[in-house]
Amino acid sequence: MAAPIDVSLPHKLGREGAHRRIAASIHSLQDHIPGGASHVMSNWVGDRLDLQIHAMGQAVDAQITVEETKVRCHVTLPGMLALFAAPIEAMLNRKGGLLLEDKSKKD
Repeated sequence: MAAPIDVSLPHKLGREGAHRRIAASIHSLQDHIPGGASHVMSNWVGDRLDLQIHAMGQAVDAQITVEETKVRCHVTLPGMLALFAAPIEAMLNRKGGLLLEDKSKKD
């Protein structure tokens, strides 16, 4: 049974800034998948990035929609990968938040 994951990541980059940040980082997606990914296909359709990720013998479909103040991630985990839904959702929240962090802030 497939398991959907929906994550909403707030940001202060604006739509264009978030789009640029995601586009510049998508090539490193394979490095963040436990066990690695054998293949990642990505395609921008306006402000939505459609992804198909092949990992552990499974195909995972995902969409990332960029909005002015948030990025919405929807991932559909097939079959046995559905068992990993909770840790994948936690990783998306953690690493997605870091990716969209406003680096211009001075602490």
